[in-house]
Amino acid sequence: MTELGQKIIEQAVLVCEKIAKRFNHNIIWKEGLVGAAAIEGCGNPYPEKTHKICLESDAILFGAIGDPKYDNDPLAKVRPEQGLLKMRKDLGLFANIRPTFTFPSLINNSPLKKERIEGTDLVFLRELTGGIYFGEKGRKDDGETAYDICSYSKQEIKRLAKKGFEMAMKRSKKLCCVDKANVLETSRLWRETVQEMEKDFPEVEGFLRICRCSCYALGSMAK
Repeated sequence: MTELGQKIIEQAVLVCEKIAKRFNHNIIWKEGLVGAAAIEGCGNPYPEKTHKICLESDAILFGAIGDPKYDNDPLAKVRPEQGLLKMRKDLGLFANIRPTFTFPSLINNSPLKKERIEGTDLVFLRELTGGIYFGEKGRKDDGETAYDICSYSKQEIKRLAKKGFEMAMKRSKKLCCVDKANVLETSRLWRETVQEMEKDFPEVEGFLRICRCSCYALGSMAK
């Protein structure tokens, strides 16, 4: 974790402690190195000691992981982000759940027009342990050509889509799959799999959208 990450965690801990006090909870904190700080400390962006702490904990509070020193060095053999990817994979953290809503007191501070975003209530789900980040990568042609292979299994897609359908059932019963099925084979597998699962959730109204970038996300519509 970077200096920025440490500052984020410090403030997040204060918020958690306020919440704990309000609801009479007791939080036991255990710290572990990850990312840039872990590389500096032991040469490993996700040390086994940190992994053990995560396994023994009920929840993980995570700050920023990168560092400008590594961002500006494309030849670095070990990078902070490798720690985050390994954490996701080893802990099975396959679903990134991002609620999106507005606070009336802050809506006028938004760069978007009030009438465009007022009442927004969406939940985005993004797959975290498959795809281009985890596919085969490398260089060829004496380093003049680089490649990153994007690969998904049906099981990876189904477990995220299942969460999307289940969340939709508790909200508006609407679900949107965002992909690039007009071009990418992985997107076609995503779309095919989500369509197959629709019969198991007949109350959910499904939508399919083509995105202009390579993106695999599910969105549960408003409550």
